[in-house]
Amino acid sequence: MVNYSVQQDSHLDAVFTALAHPARRAMLARLCKGEATVGELAEPLEMSLPAVTKHLKMLEKAELISRSRNAQWRPCRLEEAPLNTASEWIEEQRKVWEARLDRLENYLHTLESKAKGKRNGK
Repeated sequence: MVNYSVQQDSHLDAVFTALAHPARRAMLARLCKGEATVGELAEPLEMSLPAVTKHLKMLEKAELISRSRNAQWRPCRLEEAPLNTASEWIEEQRKVWEARLDRLENYLHTLESKAKGKRNGK
């Protein structure tokens, strides 16, 4: 199992916190198609530009997006590394739980076999 440091844990916490809100997930989904301005990200959302900006700051804090300067525009860009880190963590948890469920299944089969043996007089 992967051993995560406190720094990795706090970064992972920031990523999952950022992913917890549907508006931020919608912004990330839009950024999967390419760079976008704040206005372009705000367009499909029913919220004010200041609210969109707050969500973007949270995505930046989690390093899920980066913003560059292009004249007066500050386009946003998706950063994949934090998503990969979160995906790896989820995959590790899936493996742990799969192994636990496999052990439980084996134990239940053992109990079932013993119960059948008792019913058959063995």
